[in-house]
Parts: sequence; structure tokens; C-alpha cells
Amino acid sequence: MAGLSLKVTNRSRKGLKNLPPSVELPTDATVEDAKKVVARAAKVSDYNRIGIFDPVSKKTLKDRKSLLREQTEVIKHGELLVKDLGPQISWRLVYVIEYLGPLLFHPLFVGVRNHLYPAVWPLLKNHLPYEARLNGELSFAQRAAFAMIMAHFVKRELETLFLHKFSANTMPFAYVFRNSFFYWAFAGLLGAVEIYAPFSPAALAPEDPTPLTYLGIALYLIGEIANFDVHYYLAHLRKPGETARKIPHGHGFSLVTCPNYMFEIIAWIGIILVTRSPSLVVFISVGTYFMWTWAWGKEKAYRKQFGDKYKKKRSVILPGLL
Repeated sequence: MAGLSLKVTNRSRKGLKNLPPSVELPTDATVEDAKKVVARAAKVSDYNRIGIFDPVSKKTLKDRKSLLREQTEVIKHGELLVKDLGPQISWRLVYVIEYLGPLLFHPLFVGVRNHLYPAVWPLLKNHLPYEARLNGELSFAQRAAFAMIMAHFVKRELETLFLHKFSANTMPFAYVFRNSFFYWAFAGLLGAVEIYAPFSPAALAPEDPTPLTYLGIALYLIGEIANFDVHYYLAHLRKPGETARKIPHGHGFSLVTCPNYMFEIIAWIGIILVTRSPSLVVFISVGTYFMWTWAWGKEKAYRKQFGDKYKKKRSVILPGLL
């Protein structure tokens, strides 16, 4: 069987120097193979800097293991659209950095709370409609919040290091700051400052757990366990050596496009019921919007790739809602 002969075109005006007019690739070449060939020809030391794009939609071909012959527009036009993406950082490391923020901020503010908040309480007491818990002890809700949030992000770090498989090796280095801000600022800094304050809703919650507290803990456990189950299933959906994408079944996929996001939201609702935290409401509300946009992108990709074989979903993250 003949190989693939593809024209190579710069996407940007400046473009890559020493770019060959065309490349020859074997029939079973993947997107990653094309990156390596182009990088070698253009004398780029890190092939991950090479971005390959659909010549019509101009969208990047993200799945490095996908076969080039399955990229309809690439084969139809016989063209690779390429661009130097600049310095790169691994996806795995970016996720590790993202989730590190809350794991640093929450222990920090638990440790300094008896020094920080007594200093600011005199400035705030006349502006708050309730008193503060000034005995220096964490309430049950605060202790539960600390345990639940820390366990959540430790789980995330372990999944990132040992479970998740990424369709792309790297992303542009500058993205690490954009991606990390959300977790560090909202779930980390803002969440910790508010939750462990002696005048927060968590501090003033009933010391004895209420039915609402038990419901929150139950939702949290269900969400975390089910979220892990989906992640484990997706990580093993393709057998070793397989490159073709598959339609996921079961594990919540009959309800929504991305059940991992659904269970993520359920877990955070559980934390919010325990903590009564307004800062975490902001965090998961913003997060839900991003998850909804990502899930719709996944839904559109499933519909385009699998056609009638795929059962279309109206709800992508929350049944009947989003």
C-alpha cells in the first residue's frame, strides 16, 4: 500500500524556517509521527512544539495517537497545516500544578487562622450581622471541609500522576498560568480565606451534624467514587496498541455526554451543603460553565465522528438541565 505524500504549509505569517514543501509518511502514520517528521525537517528540537491543524477548519489535531488517514480534510486536500506553538509544558505537569494550589492554601489558612482572623475581626465586626466563633477551635463543618477538600485534590493529583491518559503530550507553557489561576484563586485562596474564618457560615454551622450535613457527606462520597469510576473506565477504554476512538457506554454515559463532570458537580454540591460556603458556590458555578462548554465540544465531536452509531444527548453534564 502506498504511503502518504502531504504538502506542508505554514499557518502563521512568520512560520517555521526550513520547512519542507512536502513530507512522505507511512500509511499508518499518526499525528505524532507527522509532528516528528516535520520537526526533524525544520530542525526543531522538541517535536511537541509543532502544531498540526485541519486545513479547512483550522482546528488543531489534538489526539496525537489518531491516524492521519482518518483525518478527512487532511487526506482530501493532501495538506498538513503546521505552526510553531512555542515553548511547551507537559499536560500532566500542568494538572499537577493546577491542583497543588488548594493543597497549599487550605493547610496554610488552618495554620494561621488563630493569628490572622483575631487581627481583622475588630475591623469587620460592625459590618457583619452575626458574631464570630472566637474560641480558636474549628467547627465540625470546618473540619469536614478541610478533610473533604484535601481528599478531593489529593485524589485529583493521584489520578493525574497514575491514571489519566492525555491525547496531547504538551501545551504552550504560558497556559499554565491561565489554567492554574482558577483553582489557586477560587478553590484555594478564596475558599480557604472564607471557610476557616471564625465568622464564616462553616464556623457558625451547628456543631452536631444535621440531616443536611449527612446528605452533603453522602453526595460527596457518591460523587467522588463515581467520578473515579468514570476516569478509570475512560483510561482503559482503548486497549494497548489501539488508536481508534470508541463510544463510551455505561458508567453514566447513558445520561449525559460527560458523567465525570456530573459526578464532579455532585461532589462539590456535597461539600457546599456541609460548609454553607458562598465562595465554593462561586467556584463550582464558574467551573460548571467551563465543564458545560467542554462537554458540548465533546458531544459535537462524538456526533461528527460516529454519526448514526452515536446516540445524541440533549444534556451534556446534568440530566435535564445542562
